[in-house]
Amino acid sequence: MHWLRTWVYLLLLLPLPAAADRYSHTLETFRSTPGAAEFFSQATGYAVFPTIGKGGIGVGGAYGTGKVYQRGTPIGLSEMVQITLGFQLGGQAYSQIIFFKDQRAVDEFTSGNFEFGAEASAVAITAGASGQAGTTGASGSAGIEQHNNQAKGSWYKGMAVFTIAKGGLMYQATIGGQKFSFEPLE
Repeated sequence: MHWLRTWVYLLLLLPLPAAADRYSHTLETFRSTPGAAEFFSQATGYAVFPTIGKGGIGVGGAYGTGKVYQRGTPIGLSEMVQITLGFQLGGQAYSQIIFFKDQRAVDEFTSGNFEFGAEASAVAITAGASGQAGTTGASGSAGIEQHNNQAKGSWYKGMAVFTIAKGGLMYQATIGGQKFSFEPLE
């Protein structure tokens, strides 16, 4: 999967901030978002991915690295890989957080290789817009101002997912899911 990671980052040409700062900055961004903020107090843990790069021309993929937290303390690192097939063109970058409602959800995610199927969805949070983003695409509505952005998340199998668009443009009608690996911190 090294080729996928390289391809996505080259396509997007993303300037990445320092590793230590990108996690705290991304967490602060999600904490300051009304729809996602309440999940921090409800969740046993969460996985945060500061930048996931996504791109495709017919065949596409996405890749990002993240950190997994339990009760606010980092417990491991995670990689997200997605391969999609179908009509797609372009590239984009986004941040993603996955909240774990209880210990069962944390254990499921950290058990090794966890996968979200195509039916899983995420609440997309962007300045001036809100909508639903599934692991295979996104839809939304514009015209909602940042301070009134009340994106509503919900638990699905003990997890809730939020994304924040960082940039890029991608057209797609694809099939695919997200696969996550986990490596505990030593």
